Amino acid sequence: MKIITSPGDTQRLSNGLPIPGIGYGTYLAPDDTSGTRSILDALEAGYRLIDTASVYGNEKTVGRAVRESSIPREEIFITSKVWNTDQGYESTLSAFDASLNRLETDYLDLYLIHWPIPAGYEKDYRDLNRETWKAMERLYKEGQARAIGVSNFLPRHLEALMEQADTIPMVNQLEINPRYHQTEAVAFCREHGILVESWGPLARGGVLEEPVLRRIADKHKKSVAQICLRWELQRGIVPLPKSVHADRIKANLDVFGFSLDGEDMALIDTLDAPGHYSIHPDHLSEE
Repeated sequence: MKIITSPGDTQRLSNGLPIPGIGYGTYLAPDDTSGTRSILDALEAGYRLIDTASVYGNEKTVGRAVRESSIPREEIFITSKVWNTDQGYESTLSAFDASLNRLETDYLDLYLIHWPIPAGYEKDYRDLNRETWKAMERLYKEGQARAIGVSNFLPRHLEALMEQADTIPMVNQLEINPRYHQTEAVAFCREHGILVESWGPLARGGVLEEPVLRRIADKHKKSVAQICLRWELQRGIVPLPKSVHADRIKANLDVFGFSLDGEDMALIDTLDAPGHYSIHPDHLSEE
């Protein structure tokens, strides 16, 4: 497990592709000039991984920001995801093309299946996932996606997918924060060479007043948000913090000048509440 030590440091996927060790999430980023500005702020601050999805409705904004930045496209790692209603072989290929068109790019660095169980497919989601994955494998083999993976897949979802896969998913993006460690899923992914990314690393702001985290933050003279992100980095997880505020965007990247010690990590271990999800992978409507 590699520990990221600087904003420009990278992890490596199972196919050897380098991926930035921390990324910028764009969920709820508006599809307008303010959204473009926040992504430009992230790129200017030093982020090189931009995470979006078709369902976010802001792929055009992401593409616009990438083009308006002074950073070459090949230095920016762009991720998008196929939405539930687009799962299936042909529909996944069409959805991918639509994402490329909105982003105005020739390829994606990473393409993910967004959720394992679309509504209405609770009994046969495995077959649907396999058809979707066949399309993903084609996109990867043809070089249109430099890497492919999944999002919100628990071990049982991964096992079902991997049974008939030619290519093991390279990434699994999961909800992970100090109150929800996903220990079993993270361990499974490591065992199979799947890099773990984290969405909601600050629990949508829900951990910012946590007393244990505040004590650790005071100890290091850092914010609680920075403690959360540092904790994930030291677990070998790629966090994807999101904010539209320039000062917070910069602060979320300022997590490399200190380390959490064993006592800090042990204290954060006590906060884990298995099942403390905001959206369950099996039940998207469950809050």
